[in-house]
Amino acid sequence: MKNNIIYTAIIVLSTLLFSACADDFLEYDKYGDQSTGNFWKTESDVQLAINGLYDVFSNGNITGRGFMWYICASDDMVVGRDKTQSVNMKNFIDDGSNGYTAQNWPEMYKLIAKANAVLVNVPEMEISQDLKNQALGEAYFFRAWAYMWLAPRYGDSRAGLPIAEQGLKIEEMDVARTDNVSNTYLYLIEDFKKAADLLPFFDAYEDADFGRPHKTACWAYIAKAYLYNAEYDKSSYPKVVEFADKVIATNKHALEDNYEDVFKIENNWGKEYIWSFVSNTEVGAITPSVYLENKGWGKYNGWGYWHATEELYQAFEETDPRREATILKFGDEFQFFGETMKYWSTNNRTGMQFRKFMDPYKNADCINTTVNPDGDNPTTTLNMPLIRYAEVLLFKAEALIADGKNGDEPLNEVRQRAGLGKITGAVMNDLKHERRVELAGEWADRHYDLVRWHDAEAVYAQPLHGRIHENQSDPESSYTVQEVWPARNFDPVKHHVWPIPPQEIEKSKLLKQNAGY
Repeated sequence: MKNNIIYTAIIVLSTLLFSACADDFLEYDKYGDQSTGNFWKTESDVQLAINGLYDVFSNGNITGRGFMWYICASDDMVVGRDKTQSVNMKNFIDDGSNGYTAQNWPEMYKLIAKANAVLVNVPEMEISQDLKNQALGEAYFFRAWAYMWLAPRYGDSRAGLPIAEQGLKIEEMDVARTDNVSNTYLYLIEDFKKAADLLPFFDAYEDADFGRPHKTACWAYIAKAYLYNAEYDKSSYPKVVEFADKVIATNKHALEDNYEDVFKIENNWGKEYIWSFVSNTEVGAITPSVYLENKGWGKYNGWGYWHATEELYQAFEETDPRREATILKFGDEFQFFGETMKYWSTNNRTGMQFRKFMDPYKNADCINTTVNPDGDNPTTTLNMPLIRYAEVLLFKAEALIADGKNGDEPLNEVRQRAGLGKITGAVMNDLKHERRVELAGEWADRHYDLVRWHDAEAVYAQPLHGRIHENQSDPESSYTVQEVWPARNFDPVKHHVWPIPPQEIEKSKLLKQNAGY
């Protein structure tokens, strides 16, 4: 019997070594085979196992370009470098073997297998109840999180994800897909609920444990999962509000006073933090450098993969300070390696770069302090937000508006932080606008928003534009707005999901490909 990736992951699991520093728990060694009788004996074994769940944070195809290629399909950005795989994905020409994204499916099932190993072995161990709660809580959280990562991109009303329950025998690891992704959302929601019951609030952690899952992160993800499930079951909308309110009612989170401060290293654990990819100068998220100007003006190995579009720039209200905090255009001043520069680029397709993740590069001594000296693994000390408090407010606003209720209060809380006027009687177009400008370029996934709102076909039928400057080396040069990416053919029957990597199909007797691929 051919076994899928779940089988492989059960046999060999890599883990992270525990240390006294939050940065250090990302740095890991492989300790061998958890399936032998030499493991699951001591509290140290349990700590090693749960730290191993964070191994996913060290995979650049998860924390960097891999996941962002899904988002690059949106109208907010275009491909900055014309590699066949990236251009094809932008144009919805994808068979699932794309080297940038193909690891997402197997890596998430490896994570599920690691979580299952904890859930099988820890309950019967004679260890402290506190450690047992931590281990089980983190295992439930990461199992749910892995399914949440895959569900909106690979599941629909025709097929959900394979659910790999803990305790399955090896010969049972080849699991068929559920008949609807709604089943997947409801399953992972239950895991997040179990995790929330076991985990503490974030403010109960010591510094060494910052970055571990916590109670409000569970509730925020439950709200998000119910919101995504509402595409299939509109009765989910009140549940979105319920769990967003649970986060809000704790008074443990709030909006930063200034939008641009959200994306500063000093606020990695600030009041807007809900859940992020933890990162440092050796391991973690490479996203800031993948956004950075190609070759970084000769100072650092920026990769220049994603360029902001004129359509995104024009989506902001004229007085919205989030526009300049999000996007650098020619002539805009910024700090880079201790110098004040005016933005220009001979590499940029649209004449605009995303600005919001550039904090790590501002100081003259940033190499080895906030930026990895290895430009081929360009991690930084800026944690990449996966859910922040502003998005929880927008979850609530969307659910209320979509359910025919008044969502003005949470929507306007986000707008007021930006110094913008209140909206009265907000409708879905107001919500769509606010999600776009508040979360541009982040992991919130503009592409999937357009898909689940059933707007993708119309939006992608329009070309994308940029600013073509007369002299690309002169930050003050004049420009004309020109088409930089043609209209695309988005088939909502097929392209609302991505193809499962074909190598995963080949490993299984039961796993079926998404329709149309």
